[in-house]
Amino acid sequence: MPLAQLAGLLADPTRAAFCTALLDGRAWTAGELARHAGVAPSTASEHLSRLIAGGLLAEERQGRHRYVRLAGPEAAALIEDLTVFAETSATATAPARAPRNLRESTRLSAEARARTCYDHLAGRLGVAVTDAALARGLVADDAGLAVTERGREWLAGAGIELPARAGHGGGRPVVRGCLDWTERRTHLGGALGAALCRTALDRAWVERIGSGRALRVTADGDRALHELLGLQLT
Repeated sequence: MPLAQLAGLLADPTRAAFCTALLDGRAWTAGELARHAGVAPSTASEHLSRLIAGGLLAEERQGRHRYVRLAGPEAAALIEDLTVFAETSATATAPARAPRNLRESTRLSAEARARTCYDHLAGRLGVAVTDAALARGLVADDAGLAVTERGREWLAGAGIELPARAGHGGGRPVVRGCLDWTERRTHLGGALGAALCRTALDRAWVERIGSGRALRVTADGDRALHELLGLQLT
């Protein structure tokens, strides 16, 4: 897709709101996205059709329901990178906007502590996991992030599997750095980041707060992350 055409897809505030909402990694219905963006269902449907045709979103249908999600990790990385760039540019030229109300303040605070960034961990939790992985030699950053042999042994011992195609032609990168928009530091993306996040959710180390991207570390998660990575979160 030509760059100008891609930029045009994201230039509309409603379409941009849809894409950033879908960074939680889940599938949303058209109605949910319409309510989130404050537009009519017919308007949402038109915008979603353009995003699907442009390859940024993928559509799934179950009975009468139409679900959409980001088309894949590449689309998610693009949206997240653009979000970080936009946030950084805004704070560099203008004072930070104060939360509109207590509810927004609470949400932003929770997301800053721990959240999903598409399908990997972000916020202070994501950065802490990244720092621990680097400090323990599970991941090296000599010439770009890479999982070490010690890291692969650690993953096997923890029962965490990476996709067989990760790192191969057509597959997802094993690990990539993703700039965290609240911490302004790197957290782990790629297949490794996704596997860690999936494991944390499946084993109830973290749980979602409401319907957004924010996560809460559970008591089991606090113990597991301390035992596996030496993290002291509380």
